[in-house]
Amino acid sequence: QMAYDRDSDPDKIEPIINRVSNTLIEQIDNLTTIASTFSTFARMPEPENTLFELDELVNSVFDLFREEDVDSRINVIGGAESYTVFADKKLLMRVLNNLIKNAIQAIPEERSGAISVTLTQAAGVAKIMVGDNGTGIPEEMQEKVFYPKFTTKSSGTGLGLAICRDIVKAAGGKIYFETHENVGTTFFVELPTGQAAIDASIAANEKQKALAEAPTQAALQSSTAEA
Repeated sequence: QMAYDRDSDPDKIEPIINRVSNTLIEQIDNLTTIASTFSTFARMPEPENTLFELDELVNSVFDLFREEDVDSRINVIGGAESYTVFADKKLLMRVLNNLIKNAIQAIPEERSGAISVTLTQAAGVAKIMVGDNGTGIPEEMQEKVFYPKFTTKSSGTGLGLAICRDIVKAAGGKIYFETHENVGTTFFVELPTGQAAIDASIAANEKQKALAEAPTQAALQSSTAEA
């Protein structure tokens, strides 16, 4: 609570009220973001998979960050060749945005940031690597990185990487990382290309659908048995 005398100088009170009001607005915005993110995680949309060129997506995301006012240098390495994948383009863009934002936020203020986005392809698999020269992930936290509610940020929801993992899995791919404390972290996203991309994505979506329908089928069987 904040108390002040009736005869207090209004010019002194007004800045305090403005500061408190701004803080409340920020907290409300943060709670709204958290609620929205949890809602999204609880009902992830069905992937709308299409064939598209992964290198074009990577370059478009890079262009977005290049236009923003960030303190870190962001470079794209590779991507001169075409990498055709079968995935949800909008959701995969969300994954890249999240990984680059995390990389920017992982760099301490006193350090000149350097972030690399590398795209390669080998044996029918396209690989995106997002690396930073940040603080790294402490060993005791590494196994929890993709768990829901995990975050190292005071204002984070901890759902960003959990959602990224589900999006990548739905495209038949995988996501993992390598990290060294006070040196930096690199996240890897691997996606099948060409016909393998279509086959892997269909298999992943069928598995996800079966898991979602399992509780309903169990309930129906229980209801039938009781009848």
